[in-house]
Amino acid sequence: MQVFNVEGMSCGHCVKAITQALQAKDPAASVRVDLAAKEVGVESALTTEQVIAAITEEGYAAKVA
Repeated sequence: MQVFNVEGMSCGHCVKAITQALQAKDPAASVRVDLAAKEVGVESALTTEQVIAAITEEGYAAKVA
């Protein structure tokens, strides 16, 4: 599982937006979001760069944890 620090997440809408963005690029992706820690865990065929790009496209700053 890849883990990313994501700034700007604060609510359920954020979780849904990030999850949907990642699953749009990889429908089989497993996404775990920890709002308190501002972390997103992703199990996917997507590369690290693709995951960061998908999260960034939703308006959040992401980097490898």
